[in-house]
Amino acid sequence: MNQKSKHWLLILTGASAGLINGFFGGGGGMVIVPLLMCVCAFLRKSAHATALCVMLPISIVSAIIYAINGSFDFNLILPVTIGFTIGGIIGALLLNKLNEKWIKYAFSIIILVAGIKLLFF
Repeated sequence: MNQKSKHWLLILTGASAGLINGFFGGGGGMVIVPLLMCVCAFLRKSAHATALCVMLPISIVSAIIYAINGSFDFNLILPVTIGFTIGGIIGALLLNKLNEKWIKYAFSIIILVAGIKLLFF
Protein backbone atom coordinates (compact mmCIF):
# COMPACT_ATOMS: atom_id res chain seq x y z
CA MET A 1 0.00 0.00 0.00
CA ASN A 2 1.41 3.37 -0.92
CA GLN A 3 1.73 6.26 1.53
CA LYS A 4 -1.22 8.22 0.11
CA SER A 5 -3.57 5.21 0.36
CA LYS A 6 -2.43 4.53 3.93
CA HIS A 7 -3.03 8.18 4.82
CA TRP A 8 -6.63 8.02 3.53
CA LEU A 9 -7.19 4.69 5.26
CA LEU A 10 -6.12 6.23 8.57
CA ILE A 11 -8.44 9.20 7.99
CA LEU A 12 -11.39 6.86 7.32
CA THR A 13 -10.51 4.78 10.39
CA GLY A 14 -10.40 7.92 12.54
CA ALA A 15 -13.64 9.21 11.04
CA SER A 16 -15.41 5.94 11.86
CA ALA A 17 -14.26 6.03 15.47
CA GLY A 18 -15.07 9.73 15.76
CA LEU A 19 -18.58 9.18 14.43
CA ILE A 20 -19.24 6.45 16.96
CA ASN A 21 -17.68 8.44 19.80
CA GLY A 22 -19.67 11.55 18.91
CA PHE A 23 -22.94 9.69 18.45
CA PHE A 24 -22.76 7.58 21.61
CA GLY A 25 -20.70 9.96 23.76
CA GLY A 26 -17.94 7.36 24.00
CA GLY A 27 -16.94 3.96 22.78
CA GLY A 28 -14.83 5.10 19.86
CA GLY A 29 -11.87 3.28 21.38
CA MET A 30 -13.74 0.00 21.12
CA VAL A 31 -13.89 0.58 17.38
CA ILE A 32 -10.62 2.28 16.58
CA VAL A 33 -8.41 -0.35 18.25
CA PRO A 34 -9.67 -3.27 16.11
CA LEU A 35 -9.72 -1.06 13.02
CA LEU A 36 -6.14 0.07 13.55
CA MET A 37 -5.07 -3.55 14.04
CA CYS A 38 -7.03 -5.20 11.25
CA VAL A 39 -7.25 -2.52 8.60
CA CYS A 40 -4.07 -0.54 9.24
CA ALA A 41 -1.84 -3.39 10.53
CA PHE A 42 -0.92 -1.72 13.83
CA LEU A 43 0.50 -3.87 16.60
CA ARG A 44 -1.87 -4.29 19.57
CA LYS A 45 0.00 -1.99 21.97
CA SER A 46 0.44 0.67 19.28
CA ALA A 47 -3.26 0.50 18.44
CA HIS A 48 -4.26 0.96 22.08
CA ALA A 49 -1.76 3.79 22.63
CA THR A 50 -2.87 5.53 19.43
CA ALA A 51 -6.52 5.20 20.44
CA LEU A 52 -5.75 6.88 23.76
CA CYS A 53 -4.05 9.79 22.00
CA VAL A 54 -6.79 10.39 19.46
CA MET A 55 -9.65 10.09 21.94
CA LEU A 56 -8.75 13.32 23.77
CA PRO A 57 -9.44 15.77 20.92
CA ILE A 58 -12.49 13.76 19.84
CA SER A 59 -13.83 13.81 23.39
CA ILE A 60 -13.23 17.55 23.80
CA VAL A 61 -15.08 18.41 20.60
CA SER A 62 -17.95 16.03 21.45
CA ALA A 63 -18.16 17.45 24.98
CA ILE A 64 -18.41 21.00 23.65
CA ILE A 65 -21.25 20.01 21.34
CA TYR A 66 -23.07 18.15 24.15
CA ALA A 67 -22.60 21.18 26.46
CA ILE A 68 -24.00 23.55 23.83
CA ASN A 69 -27.04 21.26 23.52
CA GLY A 70 -27.54 21.24 27.30
CA SER A 71 -26.78 17.54 27.75
CA PHE A 72 -24.29 17.92 30.63
CA ASP A 73 -24.80 17.51 34.35
CA PHE A 74 -22.13 20.00 35.39
CA ASN A 75 -22.16 18.72 39.00
CA LEU A 76 -20.66 15.43 37.82
CA ILE A 77 -17.84 16.73 35.64
CA LEU A 78 -15.17 17.24 38.30
CA PRO A 79 -15.51 13.93 40.18
CA VAL A 80 -15.80 11.92 36.98
CA THR A 81 -12.81 13.75 35.47
CA ILE A 82 -10.71 13.02 38.55
CA GLY A 83 -11.60 9.32 38.45
CA PHE A 84 -11.15 9.11 34.71
CA THR A 85 -7.73 10.74 34.92
CA ILE A 86 -6.55 8.39 37.67
CA GLY A 87 -7.87 5.37 35.78
CA GLY A 88 -6.29 6.58 32.54
CA ILE A 89 -2.88 6.93 34.16
CA ILE A 90 -3.11 3.47 35.69
CA GLY A 91 -4.31 1.99 32.40
CA ALA A 92 -1.51 3.61 30.40
CA LEU A 93 1.08 2.30 32.87
CA LEU A 94 -0.43 -1.20 32.71
CA LEU A 95 -0.44 -1.15 28.90
CA ASN A 96 3.36 -0.89 28.96
CA LYS A 97 3.72 -3.70 31.51
CA LEU A 98 1.32 -6.36 30.18
CA ASN A 99 2.11 -8.61 27.26
CA GLU A 100 0.04 -8.66 24.09
CA LYS A 101 -1.87 -11.81 25.06
CA TRP A 102 -3.25 -10.34 28.32
CA ILE A 103 -4.15 -7.07 26.64
CA LYS A 104 -6.07 -9.04 24.01
CA TYR A 105 -7.96 -11.04 26.67
CA ALA A 106 -8.75 -8.00 28.82
CA PHE A 107 -9.99 -5.96 25.86
CA SER A 108 -12.09 -8.87 24.55
CA ILE A 109 -13.70 -9.45 27.94
CA ILE A 110 -14.54 -5.77 28.34
CA ILE A 111 -16.15 -5.64 24.90
CA LEU A 112 -18.07 -8.87 25.58
CA VAL A 113 -19.37 -7.71 28.96
CA ALA A 114 -20.34 -4.31 27.56
CA GLY A 115 -22.19 -5.97 24.67
CA ILE A 116 -24.09 -8.34 26.95
CA LYS A 117 -25.00 -5.47 29.28
CA LEU A 118 -26.28 -3.39 26.38
CA LEU A 119 -28.36 -6.26 25.04
CA PHE A 120 -30.02 -7.32 28.28
CA PHE A 121 -29.90 -4.44 30.80
